[in-house]
Amino acid sequence: MGITSFYFLCFFTAILILYYLIPHRFQWVFLLACSAAYYLLSGNGLLILYPIVSVSACYGGARLLTATPAEYAGRRKGLLLLTILVNIGILAVLKYVNFGIYTIDGIARLFGSSRTLIESVDFLIPLGVSFYTFSLLGYVIDVYYGIAEPRNNYLKLMLYGLYFPAVISGPILKYREHGAQFFEPHDFDYRRVTRGLQRMAWGFFKKLVIAERLGTLVDTVYGGYGDYPGAYIWAATVFYAFQLYTDFSGCMDIVIGMSESLGILLPENFETPFFAKSIAEYWRRWHITLGVWMKEYVFYPVLRSRFFTNLNGKWRERFGKKKGKQYATFAAMFILWLTVGIWHGGDWKFVIGSGLLHWFYIVMEELLSPPCGRLMERFGIDPKGRAVSVVRMVRTFFLVCIGDLFFRAASVGDAFAMLGQAVSVWNPSVLWNGGLMKLGLNGEELGIAAVSLLCLWLVSLMQRKGSVRDRIAKAPLPFRWLVWYALLFAVILFGCYGPGYSAGEFIYQGF
Repeated sequence: MGITSFYFLCFFTAILILYYLIPHRFQWVFLLACSAAYYLLSGNGLLILYPIVSVSACYGGARLLTATPAEYAGRRKGLLLLTILVNIGILAVLKYVNFGIYTIDGIARLFGSSRTLIESVDFLIPLGVSFYTFSLLGYVIDVYYGIAEPRNNYLKLMLYGLYFPAVISGPILKYREHGAQFFEPHDFDYRRVTRGLQRMAWGFFKKLVIAERLGTLVDTVYGGYGDYPGAYIWAATVFYAFQLYTDFSGCMDIVIGMSESLGILLPENFETPFFAKSIAEYWRRWHITLGVWMKEYVFYPVLRSRFFTNLNGKWRERFGKKKGKQYATFAAMFILWLTVGIWHGGDWKFVIGSGLLHWFYIVMEELLSPPCGRLMERFGIDPKGRAVSVVRMVRTFFLVCIGDLFFRAASVGDAFAMLGQAVSVWNPSVLWNGGLMKLGLNGEELGIAAVSLLCLWLVSLMQRKGSVRDRIAKAPLPFRWLVWYALLFAVILFGCYGPGYSAGEFIYQGF
């Protein structure tokens, strides 16, 4: 039951009404029942057993950690590792067994083997497995370090892990920051509910008006790139960058808006990422909760580990204090970005496109920044000037698009083949001679996409100076109604939905 479907809207409307009618003490129980119902209605009902096992392991692990005195450090570490292994083990079996099998078969083919050594295995993957696994693991790790209180009520931890809006595509939650509000009483608040519905409408606009429309063009080129070389590939890749952003951030707007209307505030996952001036800044603005989780629970523990502490000392002696520390940090970052790539999926295209390629970008930015700064100083160029900022934004967007090409291509081989065709064929005229109209969208559809992207850009510009909704709320009543009705009718009139059409699942829903 996709969250852009009519059935889900009916489902959520019933939840919203009943949530504020029932006694406060039963609100969290009602949300748990709704979350379980959503999970059961979204595919094979037996798949709910996977999150139940994960919640049970984390609940038991946290209780045992709390009951084990601090002086038994080895036992506490063993309990933590066991809890992590259970959860990561489930994730690895469901998502990465075939990754290992395909890698082994690929290596065998490189050495001349003409047959498949190991047959792949097909698993039914539960909804949101990567998201609820990381949220639950963060809870247990925080309990281990004493920065979060354990939840003694099993069903309340189940609600935290299975909360139906967040289980779709995130955001990844921190129990110590967001957990308590699931169980607090929430009175009906007209302003909060309407603001949540406004946020949902903006998410539907991104998904149904922009992402679904651009997806038609992207699918045409990426599905038959041999017939669309050169500028076609560049155009489709740029469109895919916008499709991915509007799809994922649109999902977050809907999810955060739903939760806001229920009185639950979820963390933001995007902050105008295409205005970033570097790849490092881009990842502070894109999929924010994943980046924070990886930094806290992967990067810092790796960097502080005994191995990296010793490595840091050796490299400081060999390369000097500053460079030795920098090189050790780069090595730890390699593990971080390898993990980020693997999290996105069991395929080398994800490992490269969302992981190692971005590690390479950041390392190059760090190494080239000092000489580039000296070069600009020599020529009298202000590194903080507007022109330089625009160039950096364009450069960052271009580098992101290369990563997105790997992310969207069917395989790593296809990604390299597409790059080859993109740079070997010079046909920019297809961008203005009507060539783009051969890709599944007519002139009217392309016009709607262009105007919609322009609206998105203008809203993003305004968002940099503060909440757009807050400014609209302070405007005169006729203007407020005009804005929100215009948004609503834009979704109704220009959205891709209706009989015979099924909006695709959110791209990150598969992770």
